[in-house]
Amino acid sequence: MAASSIESEVDKLYQLPLEEFTGARNALAKEAGAGGKEIRSLQKPPVAAWAVNQLYWKRRTVYDALIEAASTLRAAHKAALSGKRTDLRAAGKDHEDAIENALKAALSLLMESGNPATDATRQAIATTLRGLPADEPPGRLSRTLQPGGFEALAGIPIRATSDGGKAKAALAPSAEPSRRDADKAKAAEPDSKALAKAREAVTTATRALKLAEHTARREEFEAARAAREVEKAEREVENAKEQVEAAQQALEAAEREAAKIAKARETALKRSKEAEAALAAAQDAVRAAGREVEKLTKHRSR
Repeated sequence: MAASSIESEVDKLYQLPLEEFTGARNALAKEAGAGGKEIRSLQKPPVAAWAVNQLYWKRRTVYDALIEAASTLRAAHKAALSGKRTDLRAAGKDHEDAIENALKAALSLLMESGNPATDATRQAIATTLRGLPADEPPGRLSRTLQPGGFEALAGIPIRATSDGGKAKAALAPSAEPSRRDADKAKAAEPDSKALAKAREAVTTATRALKLAEHTARREEFEAARAAREVEKAEREVENAKEQVEAAQQALEAAEREAAKIAKARETALKRSKEAEAALAAAQDAVRAAGREVEKLTKHRSR
C-alpha cells in the first residue's frame, strides 16, 4: 500500500465511531503489510480527545477559529512581555469565546455519537481545547491535553518600559527643597493620601488576582489529573477488550478445530462400520464358498 494511501486511511480511522477504531486499525495494519507494525501501535483516543478530533473533521470552521484565537493570544502575550502595547484583555476574551463555542460543538458531536457527556468528560474536553494547538497532527489526538500556561512563552525576552528611568528620576528628592516646593508638597498632601489609598487598593486587588490565578491553576491541575485518570481507565478497558477479543478469536479457532476433529472422527467411524460390514460380507462369502466346496466334495465321493 502506498504511503499517501496509508495516511489517508489513518485519517479515516480517527473519523470513525470510537467503538470501531480498534477493529479498523487492526484490519488496516494487516492490509498495510510492512508498515502494519506502526499502524498497530496507534492508540485509541480517549473520549475527550476523540470529541476534539471530530471538531477538526466535522466542524472545521469552529476548530480553525479556536486555533486562530489561541495563536493571537500567544502573540499578544509575547508582545506584552516584549514591552509593546497590546490588548491582552480582548485577545483573552476572544480565546475564551472560541473555547466556549468549540466546547459546545464538541459536546454536541459527542451526544450525536451516542457517547455520554459526563462532567469528567466535559472537563477533559475543555482542558484539551485550552491545550491546542498540539504537537500531534490535527484530527489525530490520541490523548487529552493540558493548557500550555506561561511555559509556552519561554524564551521571550522581557523588556522594561521606556519611561522607567524618567519615573525614577522624578521620584528622586531635591537636595535643597525650596519653600515653594514645601508649600506645593503641603497642598498636595490630600492627593498623596488619595494616591496611597489607590495604591493600597491596587495591592489588594493584585493579591486577589494572584489568589484567583492560583485557584484557577490548582483547579486546572486537578481537572488535568482527573482527565489523565479517566484516560488511563479508558486505556485499561480498551486493553481488556482487546484481550477478550483475542481470547474470543482463540476460542472460535479452537471450536472450529474441535468441530473439524469431530467431523473427522464421525467419518472414521462411518468408514470403520463400512469396513466391518464388508468384512462380515466377505466372511459370509467365504463360509458360503466353503460349504459349496464341501458339498461338491461329498457329491464326488459318492
